[in-house]
Parts: sequence; C-alpha cells; structure tokens
Amino acid sequence: MSELWVHTLTWADVDPARCPFELDDAAAKELTALVAPLLPGAEVVQDDRWGSMDPVTSFLVGRYGRWACGWNWSVGEGDIDGGVVQAWCCASHSVTTEEATAPLVVAALLEWRGWLEDLAERFSALAPPAQPAGQAVDPWHWERACTRLVTAVADRTEAESGWYGHCMQVLGWFLAYNGIDEERAQQIAETAVGGRFDSWIAPAVTVVDEVSSGFARTIGESR
Repeated sequence: MSELWVHTLTWADVDPARCPFELDDAAAKELTALVAPLLPGAEVVQDDRWGSMDPVTSFLVGRYGRWACGWNWSVGEGDIDGGVVQAWCCASHSVTTEEATAPLVVAALLEWRGWLEDLAERFSALAPPAQPAGQAVDPWHWERACTRLVTAVADRTEAESGWYGHCMQVLGWFLAYNGIDEERAQQIAETAVGGRFDSWIAPAVTVVDEVSSGFARTIGESR
C-alpha cells in the first residue's frame, strides 16, 4: 500500500501550504504513544515485510493527510525504494520494541515533512519570473531549475536504489507548482529523464545537462 501511495503523490497532496502541520514536543510525545500499539510484532514483519507498517501509514494519513504516507520512504532499498528518509531503514531492521520503534516513526515523519518544506522553498526560489501575456519563459530558467532539483534529489537519496523515481516526481511537482497540469507535468518530467539515470550511480554533469535541456525543450513544446 505505501509504495503505491508514495509514487502517486501529487504536489497538491504534499504542498506544505495546503497541508498545515506542527508537532511540538508535547504533540510528538502524544503521537509516539498513539503509534506504539499499531506497530507490528517481529513475527508479523517476518511474514509480511512489505505491508507490516500499513496500519501505521493509514493512521498517519488519516490524522495528517495523504502527504504523510511518505514517512518511511527511506534511502536505498527500504520499505520503499529510492526515498530521502534516514531515520527509518525498513521494517525488518527498524522494528524492535514499541518503546524504541515508535519514536523512530515520529522522527521519520518529521524528516519527510522537512524535505517537503525544503522543496517548497526551493520551488519558490527557482520559479521563473512572471511573463507578460503571450510571452514564453526563457528556457534558461527551466534548465537551471531542473539541474538544481536533480542535484538536490540525487544528494538526499544518495543516488541509491530507484532514486530516479522520486527525482522525476519532484520535477513534476515543480511544474505543478508553476501552474502546469499535474498529469502533464509528470509526463514532461518522465520524458526529460527518459531512462538516463541509474540506481546507485550519481548522474554525471553532462547527463544532468542533457536532461535539463530536454526538460526545458519539452515544456516549450507543450505550451
């Protein structure tokens, strides 16, 4: 369930401006207590590694919104490949006692939220300037944004297993942030990347340049 959810997240789902969230120490303590009884036992994790944390994910989504399903999208080959979360590894390694595991869930949720807020700040800084009606954005703005976002995602995911999936997603989110239809935005991102990135390999500068150029060109063709 979690893997299906995270890969279909749209910018509307995760935009911090649309999804208010605050967790002070008291609220974090309360959340930790609420999560603890939802945690699977070791035998459940062994029998169902991929779905054993679904009750926790469902609870977090119900409480905070769909964005929260990315709480365990960890770096590398975790519960879901190719994420940014360091606080959580995977159910088979991170689940121990309730007292030790519940705080890890909260820490992972906060880390995921922090990444979304970081992206929102990057999107704002990289957004092309408003143009007069009928005038196209200089492609340089799109190229620069793509280069910087690809670099940021590669760094946060450590270019581990499946990292390029989230990279394409973030590029699509950036376009949606700038008013492009969500579905079209994701198509543009997927076309630009086009299988040029690989697992466990940080992209070469020349490859990133090619992707960024294609990203800008595809946007221009779609308008």
